[in-house]
Amino acid sequence: MPFDIIIAAVLILLGIFFLLVEIFLLPGISIAGIGGTLLLLGGIVYSYIYLGTTGGNIALALSVIMLAGTFAWLVKSKSIDKIALTTDIDQSVDNSHLKKIQVGDTGTAVSRLNPIGNVLVNEILVEGKTADGEFIDEDTEIEVVKVETYNILVKKKEIDNTI
Repeated sequence: MPFDIIIAAVLILLGIFFLLVEIFLLPGISIAGIGGTLLLLGGIVYSYIYLGTTGGNIALALSVIMLAGTFAWLVKSKSIDKIALTTDIDQSVDNSHLKKIQVGDTGTAVSRLNPIGNVLVNEILVEGKTADGEFIDEDTEIEVVKVETYNILVKKKEIDNTI
């Protein structure tokens, strides 16, 4: 009987440890999370099988209390602050070159726009996006339809056939 209690306790403690490692140290679903869940459930099931219903209920209750308590303790403790990313990004991308481009300006598609690519307008290389979603081949004349925050909307330049 004491040997069964030790096995159940070790399985549950290892399960809680691996679950906390998964939550606080490893992003996403990994082997630690899956293993921790299996160990925790295995310890509880082992308790029900070898210690009876009362022993299983006690193991389940203690597991929930210990997992919640250690989780709350780790969240409130300063140990997480040592490994947490705390830097703020206070810089932004310089898009001042887009202010030199106006609606109606013409240029050339440097790469194929399907529907996004590079265009050259007013000797400025910027990212262009087709306004209507059509593909525009490389070296095609384009016209600026709209200037957005990070790119411009363009369309194929209409060829004027009036003579």
